[in-house]
Amino acid sequence: MPYPTRDLTGSVVAITGATAGIGAAAASQLVEAGAKVVLGGRREERLQEAVARLGADNALGVTMDVRSPADCRRLVDAAVSTFGRLDTIVPNAGIGLYGDILDHSDAEIERMMHTNYDGTVWAIRAALPAMLDAGGGDVVIVSSVAGLRGGGDEAVYAGTKFAQLGLAGSLDRELRAKGIRVTAICPAGTATEFAIGAGRVENDPRFADWLTADDVAHAIVTVLQQPRSARTTMWAMWGMGQQS
Repeated sequence: MPYPTRDLTGSVVAITGATAGIGAAAASQLVEAGAKVVLGGRREERLQEAVARLGADNALGVTMDVRSPADCRRLVDAAVSTFGRLDTIVPNAGIGLYGDILDHSDAEIERMMHTNYDGTVWAIRAALPAMLDAGGGDVVIVSSVAGLRGGGDEAVYAGTKFAQLGLAGSLDRELRAKGIRVTAICPAGTATEFAIGAGRVENDPRFADWLTADDVAHAIVTVLQQPRSARTTMWAMWGMGQQS
């Protein structure tokens, strides 16, 4: 007997960092599954291109910065005013800087910490009232395997990912009884534009063995399609050619 997956038709999902990489791939797969998506990002032109590709009936773009609590609330308000509800928030926006802890400026480190951790908190805080009003929902945090084991050339980045996982575990305990599932998706290196120029280069030969944005997007869609009687709290992912 086939496993009874949830139908996502009509479900409304807000995604931060949605103009490229994992966020853009998740938006495409969610629309294919019948969901409506609200895309948050800093690059207005890319948002417009994404909405045109996905269709204005299925997608809405909101120019915003996750470091701003007010911007995160605007993202949620746009979802509710346009589609009538919000069922899922996907805090996906993130920055990676590779190198020793002294290799970057104060401003660069501060921007990464505020984007990766504060931006996750602000997005979730903005989304929860709407999801609670709807009777439940999902929080799907795009984190990293760096939050499971760290790395010698990414200490501060890994620290932000450890913080995301601590937040996810605590929120699972806090929100489960209120009908909200919390999942942390933890991919290994993924072949996207993430950290290009900040420790990675375009067309890196390692990309051939890495995960793709579609691999990670599939995990996001899969956890949302679980029946409401089940929840996945963490999903760690590696490409077959990657060391775990």
